[in-house]
Amino acid sequence: MTKKVCFKSYCWSIGTTSYRTDKFNMSIELQLALLKEFRTLPENKGKVWTGNTVFQAEYYKFLKNKKFIKGDAPKPDKDAREKTSGLRDIGLLDDERNLTHAGETLLKIAESKNFVSDNLLEIPRDSYLYFKQLLKTSNDVDGKKIRPFVIFLYVISKTKYLTYDEFTYLLPLCINKDATNKIIASIISSRNESSNYEDIILSVLFDMDNYKQALQLLQEKKVTEDLICNVGINRKSAKYDKPYYELYQLLKSIVFLHKNVVLEFYKATKKLTNSKVGSAWRKYFFSSNVRNIISKKGLSILNPVPILKSIDETEFNEEFFKIMHLFKAKSTLSDYFDLNRRYFKITDIVLFEDNQIKLDILPKCYIENIADKLLEFAFESTDLLTQDVNLEEINSCLTIDTNKLYKKLSKLLGREITNKDSAHKIIKEERYNRFHKLIDEKFDKNTLITLFHYFESRNDDEIRTLVTDNADIPTIFEYILGITWYIISNREGDVLDYMNLSLEADLLPKTHAGGGEADIVWKYNKTEWYPKHTLLIEATLADGFNQRRLEMEPVSRHLGEYCLMNPNTEAYCIFITTFLNINVISDFRARRYIEYYNSSGTDYITGMKILPIQTSELKTLLKFDIKYPQIYKMLEKAYHSNEPPKEWYENNIIRETSLYNNQNI
Repeated sequence: MTKKVCFKSYCWSIGTTSYRTDKFNMSIELQLALLKEFRTLPENKGKVWTGNTVFQAEYYKFLKNKKFIKGDAPKPDKDAREKTSGLRDIGLLDDERNLTHAGETLLKIAESKNFVSDNLLEIPRDSYLYFKQLLKTSNDVDGKKIRPFVIFLYVISKTKYLTYDEFTYLLPLCINKDATNKIIASIISSRNESSNYEDIILSVLFDMDNYKQALQLLQEKKVTEDLICNVGINRKSAKYDKPYYELYQLLKSIVFLHKNVVLEFYKATKKLTNSKVGSAWRKYFFSSNVRNIISKKGLSILNPVPILKSIDETEFNEEFFKIMHLFKAKSTLSDYFDLNRRYFKITDIVLFEDNQIKLDILPKCYIENIADKLLEFAFESTDLLTQDVNLEEINSCLTIDTNKLYKKLSKLLGREITNKDSAHKIIKEERYNRFHKLIDEKFDKNTLITLFHYFESRNDDEIRTLVTDNADIPTIFEYILGITWYIISNREGDVLDYMNLSLEADLLPKTHAGGGEADIVWKYNKTEWYPKHTLLIEATLADGFNQRRLEMEPVSRHLGEYCLMNPNTEAYCIFITTFLNINVISDFRARRYIEYYNSSGTDYITGMKILPIQTSELKTLLKFDIKYPQIYKMLEKAYHSNEPPKEWYENNIIRETSLYNNQNI
């Protein structure tokens, strides 16, 4: 009887593929709040989570009632476990799904809505906690402990950056010191010699005893369906590898008998249980995926891959084995890409841009200073995962030496930096350099106009594709308005602060559980075209009755409170939406004459300047490069008009903007 070849893990990931979610930050914060609420319900106090499928299903029902999830899961208890597993993996929850010390700290940060940096690495408070948690997070790979994030930091410090392919296919293969250093050397050499990362994957797999054993069996034993299933080393069940036997037979008859069974071979790839793997086989072997063409061309449709040139069965078997396991491994590793990316991004020290992954400038300096010591604790677990502790408590080498940090930063930038203030200033400059590059490459004028089209039609999928899936649509709307107004203002003004939005390290927006309330507050200095003043930009995607119900009071309140708090500052508000309700226009126009009082009724202002505008008109202004001095003049004239609301908007906003488009109303 042939000895069974056992599966052994050859890679790591943060969390599990069952825990995938967009709006990652918001999802985590909401779940912490919901779990805490769920656990405080009288009927749930003292209940055990582990093994209690009824209790787990109750939590699923609770999430549904709170509108955190939609639909009906066939196994609600399983779904509840999956929804919480990612938070347990990084120490925010314990096994019983109670908030840990670290989880409570994060929830307090979220509830305070204060994410401002309070650390030497200049990253937001919540991100700093995630950073510390990931430094402690470990995986079990074949019985050995591995800290994925620590390994990532070590590898990227040695390679300077990682391509998306290197991050996806090679980084997770660093499961011990030897493999890590081998992968680093392979990455560096492959960049110089243009070698194939697929060869690196195969070399790692073929260094493992179980793969060596499997290949030996394939070469020594009679090839049967059972043998193919055995050497497939499927981690779930050998039965899933049965389709490979048909592939083996058909391919063998093509290579050695020159039989025209190409179409049958093509159809056999469709039977592979993993569609991604099947697709890889077809792409590898076939120059066309069109069945009629395959049928017509026969053997000539096949790409000249090595296995087709096999001179004997030994060579054929080895090539077949390589193809089988390479595509399996690539599929598994690609499944982990998005998960690893999401977790690493929440630290706000990792940049994903231009097909490269690298560290933000200050964390880069910090990590490079301590890089050689990271492997000392990269392959061990810690008892501190659930605790919110200082960096030096995680490991003494993580202590931030400010002198070394600023010396490294000074050397990197060619400027003298000696303290936190000077570091903050230079980092802000670097952020704006990256922000300008982001606008130029990702958010040019035409893209912004396209996005406004999508906001108007609520094509949310396209919006997320063009911007990010880590923020909700209202937050993205504010972000795009901020960029638009920055362009309108000739890229002058501290827009990253004005937007009051939380941004990732790559300067794309993210949504927090208490988000969606940020206003854009723009400060303008005196020029020949306008006085010194403040502009509040309020944005909404609500329309019809909802717009009237949700926006009229908050908009006037925000401007009123700002004016009361800044009595010597001239301020007005622009209200931007995709569709203006006529009663909203009417209300805002009436605010010119209505007093606004503070909460105690002891102080008030007389009248407020609130001017509504639709994205349809904003698109025109953007299209024809109309800048703020002209817009201010147009809005100032409109404000002093006394026409009825409908005529007011048509004559003072639509007509005035349409003039740039040579239209007549």
